[in-house]
Amino acid sequence: MDIMLGSRRRTRTALWQAVSEYVEQRRWPVTQGTYLVRDGRGTRCSCGRSGCAAPGMHPSDPQWSAHATSTPAAARYLWSQWPDSAVVLPTGHAFDAISVPLAAGQRALVRLERMGTPLGPVLATPNGRLFFLVAPGAAGELPHLLYQMGWDDAELDLRCHGEGDYIFAPPSPLGVLGAAEWIRPPEGDEPVLPEARLLLGTLAYACHRNSARSGSGMWLAS
Repeated sequence: MDIMLGSRRRTRTALWQAVSEYVEQRRWPVTQGTYLVRDGRGTRCSCGRSGCAAPGMHPSDPQWSAHATSTPAAARYLWSQWPDSAVVLPTGHAFDAISVPLAAGQRALVRLERMGTPLGPVLATPNGRLFFLVAPGAAGELPHLLYQMGWDDAELDLRCHGEGDYIFAPPSPLGVLGAAEWIRPPEGDEPVLPEARLLLGTLAYACHRNSARSGSGMWLAS
């Protein structure tokens, strides 16, 4: 029991430190996500809905977009009341995020670094996705950019999270899967974010290769 309580305290401390960094240093709006509740009735989502489809893995407030805050005092109050809440970052304001499968993202990240392409923060979620933070507005430009690059008719497991969407910020626990983590942490108070077009060709190609090889279970470096 002491080990479990100690782990819970460490998680709460890490979440609080992350919230403080996002709001106070980076001025990113935040809102609260759900979390798992473990009691005599078993494990359930804090939202209280019976048969929740994504326990511990969705915003706690149905009006999360309207109620997101970048005010330190408001954020402190929220996490003082519900300290186990995941940290949800609305996209489309400070940044957009391009999401790809983990294997494709890792491959693309190596190539982009080798080419010296400017990169922003990159995070991984335990459900096997990599998120590349880019300048806001990317979601609206994505179809046109993919068309220009010749990827508009390809079946790509690539998604851009923009206005009206969100991502989970490290070190948020996501249900029973594990926690989100930074692969490339934000640097400076206001990280410089690349334009989506600088990354999109490499990400699309990596997704295409990943899809072609997923049936064989092979992943070859090039």
